[in-house]
Amino acid sequence: MRTPDVLTFGESLVSLRSAGPLATGGTLTTHVAGAEANVAIALARLGHRSAWVGRVSTDELGEFVLRQLRGEGVDTGGVVRDAERSTGLMFLERRTADLTRVQYRRAGSAGSALTVDDLRAPLAAGARVLHLTGITPALSPSAREATAWAAKSAGIPVCLDVNYRARLWSRDAARAVLAPLAAHASIVVASDDELDLVGDVDTLLRQGADAVLVKLGAAGARAHTRDGVHHAGALTVTAVDTVGAGDAFTAGYLSGRLDGLDVDGCLRRAVTLGAFAVSTSGDWEGLPRRDELSMLDNHETGSTIR
Repeated sequence: MRTPDVLTFGESLVSLRSAGPLATGGTLTTHVAGAEANVAIALARLGHRSAWVGRVSTDELGEFVLRQLRGEGVDTGGVVRDAERSTGLMFLERRTADLTRVQYRRAGSAGSALTVDDLRAPLAAGARVLHLTGITPALSPSAREATAWAAKSAGIPVCLDVNYRARLWSRDAARAVLAPLAAHASIVVASDDELDLVGDVDTLLRQGADAVLVKLGAAGARAHTRDGVHHAGALTVTAVDTVGAGDAFTAGYLSGRLDGLDVDGCLRRAVTLGAFAVSTSGDWEGLPRRDELSMLDNHETGSTIR
């Protein structure tokens, strides 16, 4: 595969989804999950070259992760197969119509054993953008070291999605790690309740960020740049599953940037992918191909394309 447009790394999980409470049993469906993998898949579906690096087990679950990613066009040539550790699991239950609950089984997983050495060759091979998230450094000391090394050594624009996970670490612990990482980022992405973990907008722009993206949920999103503040409203859709929406948003913005769109165009694509994500089931399964990007323009609820 040619040099990727976007290189990303982190932990890909096997997600076991239940339509109802896990405690009552029932059928589980198997999927691939993980913030970085979601971004890589979203970009590949839009025709960009994306590569994902990480560690997966040598068993059937590790093979499942790789087959899914490769099937979506993601380059996995830099993936390390770990014979000593298992691939992490995520159990996701639809507890009520409005509430989804997640449980992890990822302690000591192959993905958490990521090291600097795992990233040296893929990063040296080049990319147009390096994408990383605040999830990876929360997994283990070695993953934290690898993330910091990559952010400092990339030599290419870095996109940091804060992606705070309270089950992985405290806000104080996250802030101590993520604020220094953000100083190396060209693009910083955060929900409005995550921004304080990496600093205020003015500080981030002074440190060198080209854009600070603030996700506002149903209110859309803002992009803070040195030229001012841009806003895009959310598209009106029926929310079905919000898991993965933030990753879709980030991928949409990166896609627009790779295509040379202005900030408003990038934001529009970002909220469009976010709308696809929340209005379809799965972390990434309902995300659009490039020729589908206009499907939600001026659509009506319940409409059919004939």
